[in-house]
Amino acid sequence: MKNNLTYLTAGALVLAALEQAHAQYAPPPPPTPFQGFLNEYLRAQNPYANQWDFGGDARLRFEMKEGFGIQGKAGSVDFRDHGAEVKNEYLLTRLRLHVGYTEKWWNVYAEGQSSLATSDERYAYANAPAIPGTTKKLGYGPESDQLDLHQAYVTLGNHKEFPLSLKIGRQELSYGEERLIGAFGWNNIGRSFDAAKVRWQNSWFAADFFTGQPVVPRDGQFDMPNPYDTLSGVYATSLKIPKTILEAYFLARNASRDANKYFSSPEFPQPTARDIYTLGGRLKSKLGELGAWDYTVEGAYQFGDYAATSTSKRLNQDAFMFVLQGGYTFADAWATPRIGLEYAYSSGDENSADGTHGTFDNLFPTNHKFYGYADFLSLQNLQDLRAIYQLKPTPRMSVSLEGHAFWLADTHDALYNVGGGARTTGGYGVNPKFDSFVGSELDLIAGYAVTRYSQLEAGYGHFFTGKYIEQSLAAPASHSRDADWIYVQATIKF
Repeated sequence: MKNNLTYLTAGALVLAALEQAHAQYAPPPPPTPFQGFLNEYLRAQNPYANQWDFGGDARLRFEMKEGFGIQGKAGSVDFRDHGAEVKNEYLLTRLRLHVGYTEKWWNVYAEGQSSLATSDERYAYANAPAIPGTTKKLGYGPESDQLDLHQAYVTLGNHKEFPLSLKIGRQELSYGEERLIGAFGWNNIGRSFDAAKVRWQNSWFAADFFTGQPVVPRDGQFDMPNPYDTLSGVYATSLKIPKTILEAYFLARNASRDANKYFSSPEFPQPTARDIYTLGGRLKSKLGELGAWDYTVEGAYQFGDYAATSTSKRLNQDAFMFVLQGGYTFADAWATPRIGLEYAYSSGDENSADGTHGTFDNLFPTNHKFYGYADFLSLQNLQDLRAIYQLKPTPRMSVSLEGHAFWLADTHDALYNVGGGARTTGGYGVNPKFDSFVGSELDLIAGYAVTRYSQLEAGYGHFFTGKYIEQSLAAPASHSRDADWIYVQATIKF
């Protein structure tokens, strides 16, 4: 039994490596492992110090955006040519400090976080959806949360000797490629849940059973979960199929009528009422098992009910998504180039008057990795054809050149932003007679591991507007324009 459990644990590590090897851009690994300055010092002095974990990381990112809607500013929408400001430049800094302690059958972990923004013109409290009796507030931007608790949990169990464990407290949830549930690490605040998770692990499969509520960032106040918005589910992984990683999941998101007004001015818009159930699965090739080829196939179906506003009746949820991806790596060529192609589809709502809601609910994803790094779109009413060209010129450097072409899945539905909100102002709306072609995006991302504890990253993205956007912003007062995005980022671990 111990050997089987060890095998599965090792397989889980292989799975994590696969997520870095294929598909979206991944930062280069450090040249050698780094345990943290204080950890290395203490462990060299005393072998019993291995039970302790002291460390953290600091991240600084400068972003420059042109053609982006500025949250909270009247008339400012994505791709607007004139008539409202659509240029924003700002600096984001994030500091995380953690301490952990591990015994044979239990461990505890706590992580504090400080997220700051400088010169960000976006409103922190955009009041969307509108909450009666509240007003929007400028604050320091939607990615500012000056001091708070990101994680604090206790784990009971030891998978080397027993198949069951329990993890309870504030924690990140991350599954698959994070298309539906992710830690949202790109964001300056990130995402965590106040949750309980039971893990069952044996030689055939590992499964997480969890339930929790998303923590809502509130700058200047202690972050609290929304008790009216709950995510529950089971996510299982098996390595028993030859050459293949199999994942299956069932997820339930249950939000009541009070969910979108629990906090008077949430930084992140809260959901309307819904009871949405997602049944899905994912197949992925194991690293190196298919020679130079790799593939991923994922699909999910949603049922339940959904209310579009705080007062509207609930509609039957009937939506789906799927992703097809394949790639080839030239292992013997310089920089081991990989060429990949991906197609992602998420359903839209064909007719809201028929009592059915057909828009796929993107749940709690890390969308930054998938539908253009400029962060305009989410997996809702979307078709995305993606071409990927990746290079590793040196072990410390990774480069990715990617192109996207976007269409609406259904022109009877809206174009949704990266946060899952429908674009309904400034010219956008539901226009069935408009062309379905939204536009295309070209991205270039590069990263370099400077030392085993520091990393640099930079990127540029250009979004070419398509006919749908041009038609939406065709009024003489605005017109459309392309958008540009540049970022430079430095990360230091300690």
